Amino acid sequence: MGLLQLDSVQAVCRSHYLPVYSRLGPYDRDRLDAWLWHSGEVFESWSHEASLVPVELEPRLRWLKDRARSGGTWPGLAAIAEKRPDYVAAVLREVEQRGPVTAAGLSDPRPRTGTWWDGRSDGKRAVDWLFRVGDVGSRRVGNFERSYEAFAGVVPTRIRNQSTPGADEAQRDLLEIACRCHGIGTAADLADYFRIGITEARLRLAELLEAGRLQTAVVDGWSDVAYLHPEAVRPRSVAARALLSPFDPVVWFRPRAERLFGFRYRIEIYVPELKREYGYYVLPFLLGDRLVGRVDLKADRANGRLLARGVFAEEGVDTGGVAFELSIELDRLADFLGLGEVVVGSRGNLAGPLRSVRR
Repeated sequence: MGLLQLDSVQAVCRSHYLPVYSRLGPYDRDRLDAWLWHSGEVFESWSHEASLVPVELEPRLRWLKDRARSGGTWPGLAAIAEKRPDYVAAVLREVEQRGPVTAAGLSDPRPRTGTWWDGRSDGKRAVDWLFRVGDVGSRRVGNFERSYEAFAGVVPTRIRNQSTPGADEAQRDLLEIACRCHGIGTAADLADYFRIGITEARLRLAELLEAGRLQTAVVDGWSDVAYLHPEAVRPRSVAARALLSPFDPVVWFRPRAERLFGFRYRIEIYVPELKREYGYYVLPFLLGDRLVGRVDLKADRANGRLLARGVFAEEGVDTGGVAFELSIELDRLADFLGLGEVVVGSRGNLAGPLRSVRR
């Protein structure tokens, strides 16, 4: 795990809890939160979308912030810095002096107007801009809303005082980390990890090969060259059993999931209900070294239930065996979430076998 992607949807729970659960099993989420937000070892940064990353990576992410500041990557946010620089400067001073503070808690939040329509106030635009360019840091408060504070509050002095590597050097380091985390991947797979442009990624990968930091490999069925980390270990067997967040690195880059597992996966949160193929919030089910199914899950916290509203097996799997293993995993996940009951719906070709093993 090189980072944890954040997402505000909590149909099951906050998404960043699930990759940790999938690898470690049940744990104390309050202890994880205390470490993520207050240890000084991890901070939130824009990398693979909004993510939590080790503070040691901060110097290697500065090139992304520099590009944002130039207006090349976030023109919509950059507009407020260009058009209302005095206001943005005032917001920065307030965050540094009063922080932590939410966008709504600014002394002059300037609610949105028709000319700035996108659901955000000018205050929210300003703090989001300052966050993207690295002028302020952030933490997530109880309802997952960002609170903003001086950048020095979230990244230690020893890290902030480190020299800034050039973009090419930083990209090489980030791509090597991506390859170490994935073990093996195409240029597109590795570029996606820290959202490096594919053209730049190909140049940096060639440099990593020349330096002996990565190796090339051929993978049956892959049309593109694969890059292999020298420390990658091929296990003799894989005994995994886990439900995966839609934002888990195993599946977050959909072309990779399809290429590795033959598993076509799309998140359908924004698809109208009648047009959804599998459901609103669908978690892939990993069993051994295969993605064998998917479950449309919802935590019904008010009634203490974990709802498996749709349960689907991939073609060619042993539905009885998958249902047995999935039943165990659903019980374990319900316990982790503090829910007392698992309820299986009727949708999907695995719903019947799953209900049968749970009788």
